[in-house]
Amino acid sequence: MNFLLIGGGSSSMMDAMIDKLNKCDHRVYLLTGRKEKLFSYKRVFERYDFPYDDDSVKDIIESVKPEVVLFMGAYDTNFDWYRAGRQENARYITSLINILSACSMGGNGRFVYLSSQEVYADNYAYNVPEEEVVKPTGGYKSIAVAQGEEICKNYQRTQGLDVLILRLDHVYGVPKRGQEETNPCFHMCLEGFRTGKISVNNRKLFSMLFLKDAIELAYKAVVAEKPDKILYHISSMDEISETQLGEIIKSQMKGSVELVDTTVGEGHRLILDGNRYKSEFEQKIFVNYQEGAGRVVRYIERNLSSFVKAEDAGGGLGRRTWRTVKAVFRSILPFVENLVCFIPFFLLNNQASASRYFERLDFYLLYVLLFAIVHGQQQAIVSALLSVLGYFFRQTYDSSGLDVLLDYNTYVWTAQLFIVGMTVGYMRDRLDHITGEKDEEIRYLRERIVSIEDINESNVRMKQNFEAQLVNQRDSLGQIYQITSSLEKYEPEEVLFYAAEVLKRLMKSNDVAIYVVANRSYARLFSSTSENARKLGNSIEYTAMEEMYDELKEGRVYINKSMNEKYPLMVHAVSVEGEMKLILMLWSIPWQGMTLAEANRLTIIGTLIEGAVVRASRYLEALRSNRYVEGMNVLKADAFKNLAKAFFDARDKGLTECALLEILTEDQDYEKMAGALRDSIRQTDYLGILENGKVYVLLSNTSEENALSVVERFRNSGYESCPRKELYYDTDERRVHFSGNITG
Repeated sequence: MNFLLIGGGSSSMMDAMIDKLNKCDHRVYLLTGRKEKLFSYKRVFERYDFPYDDDSVKDIIESVKPEVVLFMGAYDTNFDWYRAGRQENARYITSLINILSACSMGGNGRFVYLSSQEVYADNYAYNVPEEEVVKPTGGYKSIAVAQGEEICKNYQRTQGLDVLILRLDHVYGVPKRGQEETNPCFHMCLEGFRTGKISVNNRKLFSMLFLKDAIELAYKAVVAEKPDKILYHISSMDEISETQLGEIIKSQMKGSVELVDTTVGEGHRLILDGNRYKSEFEQKIFVNYQEGAGRVVRYIERNLSSFVKAEDAGGGLGRRTWRTVKAVFRSILPFVENLVCFIPFFLLNNQASASRYFERLDFYLLYVLLFAIVHGQQQAIVSALLSVLGYFFRQTYDSSGLDVLLDYNTYVWTAQLFIVGMTVGYMRDRLDHITGEKDEEIRYLRERIVSIEDINESNVRMKQNFEAQLVNQRDSLGQIYQITSSLEKYEPEEVLFYAAEVLKRLMKSNDVAIYVVANRSYARLFSSTSENARKLGNSIEYTAMEEMYDELKEGRVYINKSMNEKYPLMVHAVSVEGEMKLILMLWSIPWQGMTLAEANRLTIIGTLIEGAVVRASRYLEALRSNRYVEGMNVLKADAFKNLAKAFFDARDKGLTECALLEILTEDQDYEKMAGALRDSIRQTDYLGILENGKVYVLLSNTSEENALSVVERFRNSGYESCPRKELYYDTDERRVHFSGNITG
């Protein structure tokens, strides 16, 4: 296959991609995006040094006719986002549009766009799927990369171009000599070598992908005949914190390195969800964090001089001593150089003084000027002193030393030498000082820009949250009461089912579960809004969940700050007269929603739900004599039919599971039957007798498959039963049925 790679040279990503394509026997063409030939690539079949917005791009694509055009996108080193982000943003978009236009007109190949996790800047308590709306608030680069994705999608929709977008999650790898990378691993390694300390934030969570693994995984998608989707996340999904990464780097470095904990404020979690890619393509990660970080550390250590400056503190006494020695050597080197260079100038001056052609040429003056221009005023003075000694020594060939000292020409020449040398040296030092001040000011302003961008990002998030609060009025107690009061329109049997929907709506969580406390140790699942919300099962021993139970028994909302996957993200217990009755669980909420304000909102909502539940319970208790057969815990026909309808409606909306069993018997001794069956069912299951005398059992939170075990228990108790998909009963001499549409 013919591959056209588009991206700047001097990139580890580009080198790795070229190496992979060559190993797979593909023909590689390269468009560098620059007119200057700064780098050479021996394994490239043909190389084109043209800017991306040049008209020649169309001719190149028509000539090459590549099966795949791969644009480096977020990893293109031709764009200097740090120095001129605003200008580079416009140039990036213009370049991409020109390339896409050329691809859409020049052939039928696939266009691959490399994106990164930078298109997301928010905190996410969950792994970010491809469907998540991008929020590029991290700077000009992230905005441009996200805009590039939309442009690619638009060309796919309007031009029919075969487009593939790959978002790579925190790619890291062995850097090129002297080049700085943007990944967390490189920054922490460099900080350790330069300062002897590594700053870590234990609340900053992410996952990383080693460069070789990223190239391998991207290659599988690129050469796939027909991928199912246009966009894929490529991620190891192996969560790691800065503290854990710092510990790994520290263990790999030979010198003593100190970890400095800078954990403050809210945390930040960003991990791309690569399950879509994983389900379609085989994924295997070869390089783990320990090995990958070790490779980076060892490479930087071998090439330390290209990454670390002489004035850097470094990590370890041996390394600092070696740098001190090198610094001393560099400081005395100009003096040694001055002495060495003095010898040839002294010889030249002696030869010139004996020649009538060069006798007026002052080699000492040239010598002083040379060192004044190269090294500044200090070395100019040293070279002037050496020149004066050389001049005095040469003059003693023809006259005595006293005559030389009494000759006014000696002092005029000496003054001239020092004046010229010191003036030129001062100008050179002053120019260096001005340049250094300018560079320092530029560095300071760049750091301020980064800080301002971070502050602005935080302000934008706060502004968006406040706007959402104003629009949605989620903080309004009136709004909350209005929504929760909608529970009153439901029948008493339905209140807890629809309480889960109310909780889902008010807390912006798709995964909500409500457990009913059965006794002082166990709780039974009553209703839920998703499979994920049911992951703890139909019955839980809540007292054994110590981390959560300790908060609930004190009447506080449990917030899963440690992100323990075994626990929900937020839990609240509803108590009636000091006794725990309900447990409300939220499994998916935004990271920024795990705050005290959201916990207080959950408490208020729980209190209002409690009111609705208490009213429904009291109503049912008041009607107990009308609902239950006298002397037995068995529902009468009307009550049982209403309860079954509530369960079936809730099941059809995905709020619960239930199963219906009919007892196959002619025995009319219902009291005996109820007593025997009660030992085989749970407290949350219901017995009912219809008008035609048939006895049914409603099993809550039980699938039809699980109901078979209950059938076996009934058989052991002496009663045959079978699952029913419909509830039949007679009314006014007509055959009527209520169908539950049970799947199974």
